[in-house]
Amino acid sequence: QVRVVESGGGSVQIGGSLRLSCATSGYTGSRKCMGWFRQAPGKEREGVATTDSNGSTRYADSVKGRFTISKDNAKNTLDLQMNSLKPEDTAMYYCAAGAGYYSAGALHCSSQRSFDYWGQGTQVTVSS
Repeated sequence: QVRVVESGGGSVQIGGSLRLSCATSGYTGSRKCMGWFRQAPGKEREGVATTDSNGSTRYADSVKGRFTISKDNAKNTLDLQMNSLKPEDTAMYYCAAGAGYYSAGALHCSSQRSFDYWGQGTQVTVSS
């Protein structure tokens, strides 16, 4: 069983920074894909940033240049550094892990179907 636990959310002013952290455990093969997702009230859950076992990373256009995803394999943690926060970043943030899927011999972690295990979420609120 893979366990995923987020921490680090909170309230911050516009332009501020927050760092989210995710502690994971369980079979490594079930954690080839790791990522952060978010869901704002009334909106669908969306991908924020993902990384895979090959070290590739992918970011949503809305956070490129502001957010950085990083993984520490020794500590089994996944962090999301969020800078220059905007009100539209306000959402519940979820850490997720999954085995991904293969297509044409390549591991895919770009969609939510790649993720099987989800944390409970941590709230991020950005206001003036």
